[in-house]
Amino acid sequence: MVLQYAAPSDSVCLEVRGADAAAFLHGQLSQAVVELEPTQAPLAGWADARGRVRALVRVCRYPKRWLLVTPRDGAEDLLKRLRMFVLRAKVTLELAADVRVAALLGDADHWLATRGVTVDTPANRLARRGELAFIRVGPAFWQILGTPAALASLAAGLETASDGASTLAEVRLGIPAITNAVADRFVAQMLNLDTLGAVSFDKGCYPGQEIIARVHNLGGVKRRARRYAAEGAPPTVGTAVLAAGGKAGEVVRSAAAESGCELLAVVDHAAAGVALTCGGATLRELPLPFALPTD
Repeated sequence: MVLQYAAPSDSVCLEVRGADAAAFLHGQLSQAVVELEPTQAPLAGWADARGRVRALVRVCRYPKRWLLVTPRDGAEDLLKRLRMFVLRAKVTLELAADVRVAALLGDADHWLATRGVTVDTPANRLARRGELAFIRVGPAFWQILGTPAALASLAAGLETASDGASTLAEVRLGIPAITNAVADRFVAQMLNLDTLGAVSFDKGCYPGQEIIARVHNLGGVKRRARRYAAEGAPPTVGTAVLAAGGKAGEVVRSAAAESGCELLAVVDHAAAGVALTCGGATLRELPLPFALPTD
């Protein structure tokens, strides 16, 4: 696969600063933030008291701040809501105006090795080189955080990926996105956040922890996110997935593919393996890079 550079406009970084930043994030997110090392960059959910995921972020620890990579759609609402929980903590939350999000798609190993990035970096780990942070998301997908100038220099000479290419790469890795259309709709397990390593079941309390832990310990969920292909344009987030008996699920993320589109949809277990449609198009289930729990 040819190495390509993508500069998606649908992702932003939030920054969290202050003496209590780590403790604040630890108490709000599903990830054990205070235990994270500077080389780790895992996903984490932020849920309401019902265990319904309000936001999904990628957490990056910097020397003087924390960066949260999240969809642009919903970022302002996320900032507003998180600020409500700061109270007397020494924490500030803002949009990281100096940081942009980019991506490398394809076989980047040799290219990165010549720039001092360890190519055997595991998924959800990062390597910093100057003003850039390289995050391994999947075998042929790196997310990059950096200043506009540093990213422009990095992109020089690289082929530019089509719009939505990085979204498609994440869909193929089974990584959902929580935007305003589906915020507060699904518990973490419905989005496979447990399988994606976005939930710590050993940490202390955080919003929704009791529900998420109960699902984990006492019983499963009746639906999970699955990957599908379809003809035509990508359906909008929230579009219903239909079976013969009625609604069986809904779309949480979609992207144009080489032919038609691919999508992630939270679908009832009972509808797995049956004929499904979405927006009038027939769905064909595709494999995920991980096995779904049987619940």
